[in-house]
Amino acid sequence: MKPTSAWRWYLKAQGGVLLLPVGLCLFGEAVSRRVVQLMGGQAGEWFWTGTLSLICINAGIGLMIDSGLTKGFPGRGPRA
Repeated sequence: MKPTSAWRWYLKAQGGVLLLPVGLCLFGEAVSRRVVQLMGGQAGEWFWTGTLSLICINAGIGLMIDSGLTKGFPGRGPRA
């Protein structure tokens, strides 16, 4: 295996692992802003925060699947 393919795998996998929780945090923020707004308070924009959260969640899951993160590091045999 070339070193560049290992780095590419690593960056895809880590990018996905980082994007997923960022998206989940943004989703929680959007939900809390929406609830405050429904209760009559001023909480700011929730729609764009929620949209950005869904983009991050889907990108994170897509990168993890694309990198094959569930199968382990590429080039290594199956674990016993």
